[in-house]
Amino acid sequence: MKQRNNILIRDIPLFGCIAFGIIDRGTNVLQVRPISECPISCVFCSTDAGSRSSRRISEYMVDLEQLLTAFDLAASYKETNEIEAHIDTIGEPAMYPEIVELVRGLSNNSHVKIVSMQTNGTLLNTKLIDALDAAGLSRINMSIESLDPDLAKRIAGTDSYNLEKVIGNAEYISSNTNIDLLIAPVWLPGINDKEIPELIEFALRTGAGKKWPGLGIQKFLPHKYGRKPDIQAMSWEKFYSKLEEWERKYKTKLILKPEDFGSFKCKPLTRVFKRYEKVKVMVVGPGWMKGEKLAIARDRVITIVDADKIPAKAEIYVRMERVVDGIYIARQ
Repeated sequence: MKQRNNILIRDIPLFGCIAFGIIDRGTNVLQVRPISECPISCVFCSTDAGSRSSRRISEYMVDLEQLLTAFDLAASYKETNEIEAHIDTIGEPAMYPEIVELVRGLSNNSHVKIVSMQTNGTLLNTKLIDALDAAGLSRINMSIESLDPDLAKRIAGTDSYNLEKVIGNAEYISSNTNIDLLIAPVWLPGINDKEIPELIEFALRTGAGKKWPGLGIQKFLPHKYGRKPDIQAMSWEKFYSKLEEWERKYKTKLILKPEDFGSFKCKPLTRVFKRYEKVKVMVVGPGWMKGEKLAIARDRVITIVDADKIPAKAEIYVRMERVVDGIYIARQ
């Protein structure tokens, strides 16, 4: 594995990059991304995370105080006190060394109603779970793809994956804390088809979903820069038809809507660039993927693609290619 750049993000804007910082998609849910690393290498990973990554050249970690300040700025702008701060990453949030302090800071924000976190469960333990509970974490969305130890290791892309520990963490969360639990398996056709009903039964048996739905079954979607296991794509029609069948069988909600989690549209952060606009930027460092650089303009971070030959600290003109959801991608 080629050595990657390990970058502490400090004193640069935290809006604009999909790999770190704050992401606003025009709802009351603000995504909080403190770190990009992951301890496992799932065969379906949409962000090519973990030690088996073939495309990443950088891993990022964000300064805690700057992250909380940026979040407060975004939350204050949204004009609602029903914000959900959702800690998710292009890796594993529990790798962030100040994850408890981050949860506490978000929970104490006057605009925040819910603090949720995505996790694969591998780095959790009872001490950390108790600390997250005390810090004000509302919900954990835990990705478990199989209850078969060998298959779980194969899907996780590593023999170090400890299914017994992950299951124990899920059971402890549900039985011993105020944190709600949502089991969120990715359905991989031809790989874990038989596991999905067992995971539904596990979630029901464990007591997941006291306040919100306890299951969030995800359809596998191949991503341009993600890993693509040998899977025949499933249609949305077939996916939802099967969920409806399982809903009837298990008498539990499986087809989810944003309102099931209290999500609603609200004032989005201001879009500061127009598509195809020509902008002068300052290059500040390497990007997340091969061939990328990070740049700054108008208090936003911009990812420049096809940027191998662009030197650091260069001032150049770029053309904005993507300006959706406050994520900015450009080309020289």
